[in-house]
Amino acid sequence: MNLAALQGDFRGWLVEASEHAARRIGPAARPGLSVYQNNYRTQLVTCLAETLGHTHAWLGDEAFLAASIAHIDAVPPHAWTLDVYPAGFAETLARLYPGDAEVSELAALEWALSRAFTAPDAAPMPLTDLAAVDWDTAVLRFAPSLQILPATTNAAAIWSALAAGETPPAAALLPEAAALLVWRQDFAPTFRTIDAVEEQAIALCAAGQDFTALCASLAEALGEEPGMARAAALLGKWIGDGLIIGAAPPSTAA
Repeated sequence: MNLAALQGDFRGWLVEASEHAARRIGPAARPGLSVYQNNYRTQLVTCLAETLGHTHAWLGDEAFLAASIAHIDAVPPHAWTLDVYPAGFAETLARLYPGDAEVSELAALEWALSRAFTAPDAAPMPLTDLAAVDWDTAVLRFAPSLQILPATTNAAAIWSALAAGETPPAAALLPEAAALLVWRQDFAPTFRTIDAVEEQAIALCAAGQDFTALCASLAEALGEEPGMARAAALLGKWIGDGLIIGAAPPSTAA
């Protein structure tokens, strides 16, 4: 057996517990293979538990371990670093808990906050730059840490209570679907709930539409005066939150 074949069989044993792979490696190695597989799975469970600690607390040890094992069986590591392994765990939880949407939404929020923490640095746009912007053609550039998550439950309130060491509220559906805006402000990942108008406004700007198009869209949706007022309020809020890192015509916005 050459090295490539041995590596392939070793991976087959770790990921799939392949008996064919174990037999090819040889009976003398069987005790060691079991140790390696146990270490492999333990590291992945630990990675999920450390990154998604509040989800772990919400589910409890036994349920979280069972969900982790189901995820490990279905989704082997796909990158050189374990830091990205929790990606997709929320989808696994959505399949395992179809009637408890707060579970997957809590995991998605925790993972988004983790991603925001490690996102590339980008300096927020200073207030002193506003006067020089041509707002007729300006395209807003958002911080690379910005993410938007759908929200149908009170998972955000559950996360906040757990983060504060308080008893979390019972799971509940929101009166109407909303969204969570996640980003890194200064050096701290943070989030807030946004309405459909702000979600659509961010999506429009992120797609490369200029500020004039944003104002027109809001005026059409809300009426001219309320639309202009909302555009100004959103811009002020985004700048205050450190979400905007630049505003320039399309040719220079990138």
